[in-house]
Amino acid sequence: MTGFSHASTTARHGGVTVEWIVTGPVQENVVLVYDDEKRGFLIDPGDEASKIRARLQALEFQPSAILLTHAHFDHVGAVEALRGILEVPVLAHADGLELYRAAASSAARFGLSMTQPSDPDGELREGEALAAGDVKLRVRSLPGHAPGHVVFVGDGFVVAGDTLFRGSIGRTDLPGGDHALLLKGIERQLFSLPDETRVYPGHGPSTTVGVEKRSNPYLQ
Repeated sequence: MTGFSHASTTARHGGVTVEWIVTGPVQENVVLVYDDEKRGFLIDPGDEASKIRARLQALEFQPSAILLTHAHFDHVGAVEALRGILEVPVLAHADGLELYRAAASSAARFGLSMTQPSDPDGELREGEALAAGDVKLRVRSLPGHAPGHVVFVGDGFVVAGDTLFRGSIGRTDLPGGDHALLLKGIERQLFSLPDETRVYPGHGPSTTVGVEKRSNPYLQ
């Protein structure tokens, strides 16, 4: 796998490319996962729909679905615009529906505006397998930062949303947060993966499971 710093945008895992686009005032990482035939998924389109769309067009990449790790406004802000353009389903965990429906009002409390997306088209479930061409992802439930938070595990990588960051973890002081539940979920759902597994978080640079096991101050 090639190196993946916050300054870079793509990394390879076998025949699969993971790419991120940093968007919005809170610098959220929109993640594209696709194979050599440009089949795959768009994950957490949080803002700047035109920027995301331009990249998809440049790649000639038509995702099979929009996947959401969780429903905080900074991860769903571009959902409505992109679902209309791409005409693909939006998939999210049912436990996050209340949060999802409050996304625009939550953004307003931070002085930000977004288009409230209509409800997801389908549900994500623990252990569910998602496939688009050579892209294979497994859904793992990991609440604590937000109700219904999930992560997507691929071959050698995990798209972790706001659960685990380089040297930190997701905040748990927002509605529905649970610190103990988040720690338990990280241990069970992420630290059970091989140490070399690359972690792509919702904000900031990537890391690996092994690095966070050894040095994350919140998990020692």
